[in-house]
Amino acid sequence: MDDYYKILGVEKKASVDEIKKAYRKLALEHHPDRNPGNKSAEEKFKKISEAYAVLSDVEKRRQYDTVGASGFHQRYSTDDIFRGADFSSIFEEMGGGGGFESIFGRMFGGGFQQTQRAPSKGQDLEYALQISFDEAYRGSERSIDIALSNNERRQFKLRIPAGIKTGGRLRVAGKGMKSGHPRGTPGDLYILVEVASHPVFTRVGDDMEVKVPVKYTDLFLGNSCEVQTMEGSKKIKVPAGVKVGTKIRLRGLGFPVPGKTSERGDLFAIVDLKIPGKLTDPQLKAIETLRDSGL
Repeated sequence: MDDYYKILGVEKKASVDEIKKAYRKLALEHHPDRNPGNKSAEEKFKKISEAYAVLSDVEKRRQYDTVGASGFHQRYSTDDIFRGADFSSIFEEMGGGGGFESIFGRMFGGGFQQTQRAPSKGQDLEYALQISFDEAYRGSERSIDIALSNNERRQFKLRIPAGIKTGGRLRVAGKGMKSGHPRGTPGDLYILVEVASHPVFTRVGDDMEVKVPVKYTDLFLGNSCEVQTMEGSKKIKVPAGVKVGTKIRLRGLGFPVPGKTSERGDLFAIVDLKIPGKLTDPQLKAIETLRDSGL
């Protein structure tokens, strides 16, 4: 299977504008009307148009990146790939007017022509949002105010679900770019979430880890220790003979599992050695006694 990114000559992290620019350049070069009777140019035009139809669409691109070219073509037919794709604005900028329907209809069949005559949807947008560790743990609601490049603004309330991870995507319908067609609908806005780190806790999937400093004597004799959790401090039993790095599980004190309201991850308390500063004379003598006894 051909790599859509290579076909358009763009990086995998390319923006929608970069993808559009690359397609416009290649479409001008391989446009059938500029290469009459050239089957090679027509085939190239088909491939770059298919690549653009996928990579310019946020959801199709996400699917393509997730399952790869082979898996993507098992899920999407040619009609699916081109459904909703907006070539009209590009061809108008290229001076092609509305002739794109006949071009694609000739190459891909009448089904494409029907698809393109449907009201066009505006461009989807992406917006990066950093949230706090606590917001990801408990969920929250944010007031979002975004300034677009065309001097428009998007203002709305965003509900952040508890348990969301870095890389999570939240769809806000109708908050993308407006369509250039009278009967068209606005695109969608996709919020790309980044969760900030925490000074105490480390997230591992739906679980969390926290270090618990213990004394030398606790390692040998065991003890009860206070552990900080997102729900306040909890007491745990540190068994005698425990090793540094041992994880003690506190069930159900991790992150909520998205989509499963009754499920939560766990919190793991990691035993860490609390090294004292300056020792008193009695403490030094006690340690020397332990050393002399072979410990």
